[in-house]
Amino acid sequence: MESDLTFREMDGPDLEPWLADLGRLRIAVFREYPYLYDGDPAYEEEYLRVYVRSPRSRVVLLKHGDRVVGATTCLPLEDEGEEFRAPFRGAGIDPATVLYLGESVILREYRGAGAGREFFRRREAHAHRLGLPITAFCAVDRPDDHPARPAGYRPLHAFWERLGYRRRPDLRTTISWKEVGEPEESPKTLTFWLRPSA
Repeated sequence: MESDLTFREMDGPDLEPWLADLGRLRIAVFREYPYLYDGDPAYEEEYLRVYVRSPRSRVVLLKHGDRVVGATTCLPLEDEGEEFRAPFRGAGIDPATVLYLGESVILREYRGAGAGREFFRRREAHAHRLGLPITAFCAVDRPDDHPARPAGYRPLHAFWERLGYRRRPDLRTTISWKEVGEPEESPKTLTFWLRPSA
């Protein structure tokens, strides 16, 4: 990893001064395939406040000098919205046992240097500190023949599997957002990936 890249960990309430930076980063990265998110800064700030409100959340910023070039988030699933908790209850998994891993977003030019793996390591360490035996995240489902899929695109499934995560087709949720080229929001299906924490 580049020696001038630094990580900064903070608990949720400490995120407040960084909301705009994290929102801009999310908009930039999630605009890419497969999310194709046509982001809105006002929505981003409100969405990210779930981490500010959760005293047990953890945010890790990746900085190049003073610039935020990557970030990852996590919080107890109990502190997330019902659309995230309900699939676990339906599958007989107590949300109180799960640390939900939110986004891991890294600007394209900083990828491939190990930050993604480090983000997972730090979030799993947070799960261990909180005594939560399961870490989980969700990823949007896209068909292999999606018209916006770039040539040579490789999903992150193999990377996640190497880290010990397994896709759970029985655990799904639906979230709406405005996709690039859409006139308004539409629902998207996301599937959860789980692993026991170390």
